[in-house]
Amino acid sequence: MAARRGATFRRRELGRELRRLREGKGLTQEEVGQRLGFSHTKLGRVESGDIDLPRTTDLEDLMTLYDVIDKGDRATLLQLHRESLSKDPWTPFKAYMPSKMPTYRGLEEAASVMRAFQPDVVFGMLQTEDYARALFQLAKPVAETTSEFIESNVAMRMERKELITRSDSPLELRVIMDEAALRRLVGGHGIMRAQCDEIAELSKLDNVTVQILPADVVTYRARSNFIILDFPDTVDSVVQTDLPDTISVTDAPRAVAKAARGFDAMRESALAPANTADFLHQLTQGWKSHHN
Repeated sequence: MAARRGATFRRRELGRELRRLREGKGLTQEEVGQRLGFSHTKLGRVESGDIDLPRTTDLEDLMTLYDVIDKGDRATLLQLHRESLSKDPWTPFKAYMPSKMPTYRGLEEAASVMRAFQPDVVFGMLQTEDYARALFQLAKPVAETTSEFIESNVAMRMERKELITRSDSPLELRVIMDEAALRRLVGGHGIMRAQCDEIAELSKLDNVTVQILPADVVTYRARSNFIILDFPDTVDSVVQTDLPDTISVTDAPRAVAKAARGFDAMRESALAPANTADFLHQLTQGWKSHHN
């Protein structure tokens, strides 16, 4: 499956290669900073892909220090650098994103597989526009957000859904939701009926697998939602979790492995994907018994 690799992904590729080259020369970030007049903190953020390296001359100085002499190797790094400075398609929404979300959003675009668990609400990529708007409206008095903020976030959420519905190399989505996420009333019974129907339709896609973790099953349950992104090559898997007013994104092997073990444990206890449609149908019938 071909990957769509935007600026964020290229920035992470470049950073990983620069870290490999530095370590190959036996240099620390502090030593590189001293030799080239870099801030070692900045170099660390460049190597992790958190920020870009704005000046081509900085990259050329790094390549010289790391003895990158081959013209083909230098051209490859320079091309990665150029692509890392382009604008991602979600850039217009950046002002409305929490800290770290731009990095995650860029990686999400390039992922081939997404594994996710959501215990409290319907998973974002499966949400209808009305459900998403109702969620933001409920939070508005507490978060003191504006109507513009709400509409921009709803638009961004609907745009993200295209990752699984696009015809060209759609993202493979495997999501587990706790039963409570689907039974919690958001926005009214009509919105919930439409939301269940939407999940049922999306789960018919070959690249989408939805499982429900029943409330009466004794099993491991993660305390909070998380997403694991897997890539076809060159970039390590990452795990994203929500935090108050921000998100966490890490490729630390232990954190990714722990999340993967949790996902597998819950997947084994959840209803089989083939039973998702029946569960949603029964739930929809219950919502239909209400009028609003």
